[in-house]
Amino acid sequence: MTSDLRWVELVIFTVLFLFVTVLGFLAARWKAGRTLEHLDEWGLGGRKFGAWITWFLLGGDLYTAYTFVAVPALIFGAGAMGFFAMPYAVIAYPIVLLPALRLWSVSRVHGYVTSADYVRGRFGSPTLALAIAITGLVATMPYIALQLVGLEAVLRTMGLNGTGILGHLPLLIAFIVLALYTYQSGLRAPALIAFVKDLLIYIVIFVAVFYLPAKLGGWASIFDSAEQILSQPNPDTGKPSGSLVLAEPSQLQYATLALGSALALFLYPHALTAILAARGRNVIKRNMAALPAYSFLLGLLALLGFVALAGGVEPITNAATGRPDSNTVVPVLFGQEFPSWFAGIAFAAIGIGALVPAAVMSIAAANLWTRNVYKEYLKRDATPGQEARQAKIASLVVKFGAVAFILFIDPQFSIDLQLIGGVLILQTLPAVALSLYTRWFHRVGLIAGWAVGILWGIQMLYSIPNPATGKEHFGGSALLLDQLSLFGWHPFAGVETMMYPGFIALLANLLVAAVVTLVVRRLGVPSGTDATTGSDYHADEGDKNLRAVGAS
Repeated sequence: MTSDLRWVELVIFTVLFLFVTVLGFLAARWKAGRTLEHLDEWGLGGRKFGAWITWFLLGGDLYTAYTFVAVPALIFGAGAMGFFAMPYAVIAYPIVLLPALRLWSVSRVHGYVTSADYVRGRFGSPTLALAIAITGLVATMPYIALQLVGLEAVLRTMGLNGTGILGHLPLLIAFIVLALYTYQSGLRAPALIAFVKDLLIYIVIFVAVFYLPAKLGGWASIFDSAEQILSQPNPDTGKPSGSLVLAEPSQLQYATLALGSALALFLYPHALTAILAARGRNVIKRNMAALPAYSFLLGLLALLGFVALAGGVEPITNAATGRPDSNTVVPVLFGQEFPSWFAGIAFAAIGIGALVPAAVMSIAAANLWTRNVYKEYLKRDATPGQEARQAKIASLVVKFGAVAFILFIDPQFSIDLQLIGGVLILQTLPAVALSLYTRWFHRVGLIAGWAVGILWGIQMLYSIPNPATGKEHFGGSALLLDQLSLFGWHPFAGVETMMYPGFIALLANLLVAAVVTLVVRRLGVPSGTDATTGSDYHADEGDKNLRAVGAS
């Protein structure tokens, strides 16, 4: 462990971290129901969060270390490509508004806790529900891993940059604390802490976008410096690192990445958990209308990647790997340009901004395991109390899966951890999102399409190298069309354009699902029993047919 500790920042960070830890434990009594020994209470906060709580929970849930660390790091390293997050965030909320309302209603009527619960009821297929649950579990792990990476970048910037196990000890302590208050308080813990997290983030970002440009000569000077630095050859590739304007080979990648990410956002278990915890449809409507305000903050945060270039920021070398850690560029920028006391507040904002979504993600993954694996296949007669206890344990275990992603997948940019998960979660779109409007797809077709999308998506990800480390596999989320293979046939041989593999896999998924559906319907294969009715998709708060919260 290095002795070059930034004591002022570390003390302020620790005090704020301890404060939210206390909040996390106290949250068990906040808006408490009859008992926490039920997934409605532990995993969904009693299904009674109003507009303001849902606003902060969704904001804390969706605007994560991805926003505060990974996007600026991508812009620092590649330039304009990092701005794909802006159109993605802008179009996501209109796309998801109506499906989210329908999913909330049908889930509230039937007591569904997860998207796989809904799929099980819609198609009468435990196999399809299991596929959706496993996909959600696996896709969530790299997203949690991204939060770990963001928190570790802050700790490293404060001087906690050791080698071996000691290098990860502060992170381990932070996540043990996170695990404990998540175990005790469930979804109420991140919901309450999100108020503190968002307040800190707002303060830090608005100070940063006014103070830093003034200190560095204004935005014109920042853009000029960034353009000059990005145009210099990357020693690993021999090509320019990036540019302020997208090069032609990257334009299709940018578009498919933005659209694919927007379609994937609310398929993630943690996003759906926040939706299902809302009190009623009006709460969701208000939030879908207001949440784009966070996209403005996202744009301001993204610009910090250019500010870091202009400020001459040098990423800290990871003592464990010996390579520069690009995730440290924003923390280093804050430590370099802000007074120590304010840098400490900024570090705490980023750290807490990683812990809040990590908590929700682990809860959402635990709900999937409990409802759609444990109860469906291991203990069908599980009581609500046994389900809640199983979920608490699973919320601890899933974090180890996130660590495995850090150890075995080493992409060029940390943002690719989330984008790799996006390739997987996109394959649940036909079964989860499209089925809210039509049951035309046969359950066998959906399973076949899911399998093709998942397997081909993983194969494409496996074929992507990391030029920064020399590793040949799982190096990112930008597929060169020249490398696209269909059973050994390369339809785009010689084409230098790049594309998001998740989008390609989704198109194959839909095509296979449609073809298999036509075939099995022709063969007369039963389509399964639909437990839902048309009116279920329009139920609202106060309706008589809603299932009681906490009912067995």
